Amino acid sequence: MRTRLLLIAALLLPLGAAADDLPTFKLELNDGKLNTRLINAPAGKRFKIVVVNKGKTAAEFESLPLRKEKVLAPGAESFVTLGPLSPGEYKFYDEFHMATTQGVIVVK
Repeated sequence: MRTRLLLIAALLLPLGAAADDLPTFKLELNDGKLNTRLINAPAGKRFKIVVVNKGKTAAEFESLPLRKEKVLAPGAESFVTLGPLSPGEYKFYDEFHMATTQGVIVVK
């Protein structure tokens, strides 16, 4: 039984390590402001965007072309994993502050 558990653990270890190797980008939302409006991501590869709500109100990362959304309470942090994507531009915004939080992920 112990040998079987060690074998399963050895097989799963590379999967966990691969998730940590994803290119990662940090996006901060702060009551209608973004720390960046442009994220350059690699084509054909998965990547992660860590979304942090630095504001005092709720925030929502949303991208209609990517069909992704993530609602964050004030002070919360989470992430979305995307890809692999074809080259192009994919818009995103904070749905609670749409007028001032338009951004784009450029995939090359």
